[in-house]
Amino acid sequence: MFTAATKNFVRQVGDTGRLIPVPSLSEADRYQPLSLVTRRRKRSFLKKRGFASTPFSLKDILVGEKEIQAGVSSYQLLNYEDKSDLMLNGRSGNQLINDVGLNLSGSDSVAVKASFGIVTKHELEVPSLLRELSSRKVDLDHCLVRQSKERGRSVLCVVVESIRTTRQCSLSVHAGMRGATMRFQIDNSRNPGGRDKAIVIPAHTTIAFSVCELFVCLDGRLDICVAPESQGGFEREQESSTETLSEAVRHQSGSFLKRSQTFEELTHSDAYVDDMVADYYEKAASMTDVSTAYLREQGHTRVNLLKHSVPKGPCSLCGLGSQRRETVYGCLECSSGGQKYVRLHAVPCFDLWHKSLR
Repeated sequence: MFTAATKNFVRQVGDTGRLIPVPSLSEADRYQPLSLVTRRRKRSFLKKRGFASTPFSLKDILVGEKEIQAGVSSYQLLNYEDKSDLMLNGRSGNQLINDVGLNLSGSDSVAVKASFGIVTKHELEVPSLLRELSSRKVDLDHCLVRQSKERGRSVLCVVVESIRTTRQCSLSVHAGMRGATMRFQIDNSRNPGGRDKAIVIPAHTTIAFSVCELFVCLDGRLDICVAPESQGGFEREQESSTETLSEAVRHQSGSFLKRSQTFEELTHSDAYVDDMVADYYEKAASMTDVSTAYLREQGHTRVNLLKHSVPKGPCSLCGLGSQRRETVYGCLECSSGGQKYVRLHAVPCFDLWHKSLR
């Protein structure tokens, strides 16, 4: 009955998914700001999220005895008086039958009257709490923390908002047939079968609340999930290992980049060019003195430039280092540097020069 009334209140006042109806009158005092509740992760999209109260507050799972200084602001929300005529058909009807706890045989509807009167909203100052928790850590050996972590699908949540009554109020339920006069007066002498029911709710009873999920890190740091898309839970060893691996990859990438930069500086130095050309030339000297025929088919002809009044000079291909490697051979059909000839060693510079032109 109390559950049916709180669900109806949330449906009419805050049906955005954030406000949660208190499921039981006997546990209403456990849904105050800073109280801890647990949420069971649903296994399928068909199941609704389920919250369970705990006897602990946020301070109880933190290391140290220091009290939490974050304040709670309160203000009047509304004056709530509701009379609802609810049908008992379908899935929602089956749930309603369980909620009202009434003999509903032969009935197709239920009239519920909830007179909560003036209700107040109590909100935790979350920014202050975030600043305070930056220097606090969770006691990972606390029984609630340890057991929630072992279950795997259990998430710790802190209550950040509660809605309470301000005075003693009443709930009444009457089961009847659609079309008949729905009565809200309770007369036990006329209702021996228990088809009418009424309860009195004490003042300052919590009827709805909202929470923020908590994310507990391996080192005990605690994050409050204030963003709608963020999810709470416990950091796993795999996540920590992945971060360590990512750090190692970044370190190796940085080292590789430094080595690449060093290699690039080395390859652009004169000493490296000289050594490379010398090694290349020494290897080429062991080759035949005749250029490869297939590279020069229908190509230019290698000539002795001295016979054409061209003096000996540096090779245009391998004579660019500090050691000016000179040659008397070249090509009169190519031009370079404003000259109508190109000096090229017989082997292998002549063939390589003309191969690059193809």
